[in-house]
Amino acid sequence: MEDRGGSFVAVRRISHSLDRGNTCNTTSAEVVAGSAAWLGRGLSCVCVQGREGDSRPSFDLTPAQEHCLQRLQTRLDIAYDGSIPEHQEALRALWKAAFPEEELRDIISEQWKEMGWQGKDPSTDFRGGGFISLENLLYFARNFPKSFQDLLRKQEGVRAMWEYPFAVAGVNITFMLIQMLDLEAVKPQSFVGATFLKLLSENESAFDLLYCITFKLMDHQWLDMHASYMDFNAVMKSTRRQLERELLQEDITRLEELPSYNLLSR
Repeated sequence: MEDRGGSFVAVRRISHSLDRGNTCNTTSAEVVAGSAAWLGRGLSCVCVQGREGDSRPSFDLTPAQEHCLQRLQTRLDIAYDGSIPEHQEALRALWKAAFPEEELRDIISEQWKEMGWQGKDPSTDFRGGGFISLENLLYFARNFPKSFQDLLRKQEGVRAMWEYPFAVAGVNITFMLIQMLDLEAVKPQSFVGATFLKLLSENESAFDLLYCITFKLMDHQWLDMHASYMDFNAVMKSTRRQLERELLQEDITRLEELPSYNLLSR
């Protein structure tokens, strides 16, 4: 996956909320442009940077783990392509899950900004995460609809005047998890990555589920830190540290056993 940069958007909170009338077991918001990079390059302070001379551990995989990793890497390699009908259908499904009572007028529409995309064409924001970042959002919406809606509409806690944009933040979370878990490597190079592959070999949806946990944890950290949009990278760093600590707990055998899983609501 290329390390790509882009601009970010900050969402200003308005006082009212949005209202819309197998080896693997298998609110209205005002959007403004900013100068920092959110996608890819904007997460460089979150992702581990190797240093010359550093020796990192490498872990041997079982055949089942290797197969599951390869299946997941195949997903990572798929770029979003608006000319593919299945990709357009997935994007429309995401809109319907987010705003079931409002019809999407066109696949390219100013309406997308209501979800926290940077412009009227979400495909430009998928460069940092690929098609899997859309799949992650759709999995979240379908499996944890209450938490998805709470984050989309910023319904929990005392919110900042300038909030993180929901959809773009979701793409960043996909990107961060790929880096944190060493998913582009032939073998994991960290204990966290090796631990995740054990969980993936037991649950083919482990990456999608971990994405949901991470998104909810990120918002929890955001509220605890009383953050505003300029604090986004600091919140992501804090989220990553907490997630790594939880994954490395000795008694974790399923993602549902992570303490942060309990933040999710269906």
